[in-house]
Parts: sequence; structure tokens; C-alpha cells
Amino acid sequence: MRITLIGFMGCGKTTVGTVLADRMGYEFLDLDKVIETTANNSISGIFKTHGEEEFRKLEQEALKVALSKNNCVIATGGGTPCFFDNMEMINKDSVSVYLKMSVDSLFERLETEQGQRPLISNFNDKELKKFISELLLKREPYYNKAHYKVKAKNIQIGALADFIRQECLSSTDAHIK
Repeated sequence: MRITLIGFMGCGKTTVGTVLADRMGYEFLDLDKVIETTANNSISGIFKTHGEEEFRKLEQEALKVALSKNNCVIATGGGTPCFFDNMEMINKDSVSVYLKMSVDSLFERLETEQGQRPLISNFNDKELKKFISELLLKREPYYNKAHYKVKAKNIQIGALADFIRQECLSSTDAHIK
């Protein structure tokens, strides 16, 4: 079985994914780390050197590799489901879980992380909030295609991981096992 966590940057995919994988005895794959290792470059470096289009191609290749593995939890980048046929692949080859958060909650988390995230590195607070709001509006139709949607704010990471684990293990879809 594969479980793929999707959602906006800063929603907790990596944090929840690490705990979930540990509790299930699964491998954890952070798609951004896979891309960095494969490209021998940071995400910021890839964006600066090659642009978003090249990054998205590398991202899809990394997603294909991740979805070919068994017994793993995959944390995608925030935009992963929104390009090419990525969301369809995610849903076909894994149990997908959307970690849903409001614009205000995402802003609270992201305002302190701007230096590490290339898409938001040059925004002031007002611009950042507007950016989150507009991009979430564009991306949410893709996120909402997930098998499960979980409100991720103010929930204990362990409890969220346990919920996801229970839901995924009780799934009867043969194609994801």
C-alpha cells in the first residue's frame, strides 16, 4: 500500500508523513528530498537555475518513482497534484489524503518559513496572504480530488497519523494494496 499526502505548502505533510510512516512501519518519501537527491541541487537552486517548468518535470518523474514503491508514505510538494496528470496517478496508485488548512492558518505557518520556500521568498506579509489565498483557490480543486480530506489545524500529529492509518487500512480498494 502507498499513502500520498497532499495539500498546500506548510500544511504538515512532511511532519505527519514521518509519524505515519513510522507507526505503519513504512518507508517515508519526501518528494522534494527525492528531487533534490536526483538533481543534486536544492529546490531553490532548481527554480533559480532551470525555472518552475523544469522543476515540475523533475517532480513528476520523482512522483512516478515514488508511486512504484510498496509500503510507503509519500509527502508531495504543494503543487504536485496540480500539474500534468499527477493527481490522477496519485489516486490510481495510492490512497490520497488532503491535509486541509485555512488561508489564515497557512499564513501563520508560512510567514516564518519564507527563506526556505522559493515560491514565497520575496513577499511581505500582505503579499504573502494574498498569494496563499489566490494559489489555494487555484489548487483546491485538485486537492479536493483526494480520497480523504482531513482538517489539519490544531490536531495532534499522532492523532492525525492514527486517523489516516485507520482509514487507509480499512479501505477496500484493491488497486491500492
